[in-house]
Amino acid sequence: MRFGVFYELQLPKPWNKGDEHRLFREALEQVVLADELGIDYAWEVEHHFLEEYSHSSAPEVFLAAAAGKTERIRLGHGIRQVIPAYNHPARTAETIATLDLVSDGRVDFGIGEGATRLELGGFGIPAKHKRAMSLEAAEQIANMMVMEPYPGYEGAFFSMPCRNVLPKPLQRPHPPMWMACTNRDTIRVAARNGLGALAFSFVDPDEAKAWSQIYYDIIKSEECVPLGHSVNANIAVVSAFSVHEDRAEAIRRGQEGFEFFGYALQALVARDTKPGHSNLWAEFSAERAARAQSEQEQTNADDSTPFSQASGIGTPEDLAQHFADLQQSGVDQIILMQQAGRNQHESICDALKLFARSVLPQFAAGREEREAKKSAELATYIAAALERKIRMPDLDESEVPIVRASADRAQVNQGVVDPDARS
Repeated sequence: MRFGVFYELQLPKPWNKGDEHRLFREALEQVVLADELGIDYAWEVEHHFLEEYSHSSAPEVFLAAAAGKTERIRLGHGIRQVIPAYNHPARTAETIATLDLVSDGRVDFGIGEGATRLELGGFGIPAKHKRAMSLEAAEQIANMMVMEPYPGYEGAFFSMPCRNVLPKPLQRPHPPMWMACTNRDTIRVAARNGLGALAFSFVDPDEAKAWSQIYYDIIKSEECVPLGHSVNANIAVVSAFSVHEDRAEAIRRGQEGFEFFGYALQALVARDTKPGHSNLWAEFSAERAARAQSEQEQTNADDSTPFSQASGIGTPEDLAQHFADLQQSGVDQIILMQQAGRNQHESICDALKLFARSVLPQFAAGREEREAKKSAELATYIAAALERKIRMPDLDESEVPIVRASADRAQVNQGVVDPDARS
């Protein structure tokens, strides 16, 4: 099983001068450390306007900086917002390919669509069409990274003329593609499209087993018709993460941040928001304190009694058991959510080091052989899926349009300044 680290770049208020700079600097230091420790992936989200919850609006910049500071760790867009109003598909294809080149072929490309009104409304995206818009764009991004030239496209939600989209990625046909998933329905969508499933929900081993069964049953069936030019048959799940030899200390260092992560996400989706005036951390802290007081009164517990721990928070033995259960459920990668709420940089680094020393070796041993066996078992199904793909046809040279250097007077008057004409 593989492991990754995960970044929303959360920054609860109050904000002080230099806090955002420190946030980014510390996150990069953690990715460098993860690389040195043998952790396999660094995943970075893309969100917009989500104060306190996520200050990661330009993941391509962060990942490029990480590429220059690391040697082995894979750099994952988890995810890139691919709807054209967020990022034009050609710009996404160019960005992914460039990052793949400068990182020596270490990029993974997760696709997503956004869920909050702050993001969707900010870019004028209709919520009822966001899934279709995302899948349409993602398919064309894959085509742009493969085809030379890209023939052009007239679709339901965007169009562009024939162009040769450059550069092309180092990984061929293109970097592995993933899709953000939050429930069984989106697991099915990912599998039907031959995409890896980035399960951004905290699931127990029983639910993970159900997701894995659904996913791999579809990968092996005629339902799987790849959206891209390869099939990435993998499931990654996110897990809370804080590890210490003393369980109570692990909880103290990580539980509050984990709870804030869930609270803030729910609040941004379900509650009204006034831009520039968020108060998520204060509201969360007040509700958490009230809940603690209520539980103390009910149980007559001591003030120092910690909240119950989330799975993925505890001793090395706790984590090893939790991760082993997920591995048995069919999970291929666990993404450690260590940067959340006000979790401290020093505590995160200490936890990563202890994890690499005491937990990671149990899962790294023999995994190449297990992965090779899995690849061999799926090879026939993946080949059949790729045969089912309806591919965009290449243009004959005679069909490639000539882009005129200048427009005639009538076209200028009509506002057409760069017409395409068939040769």
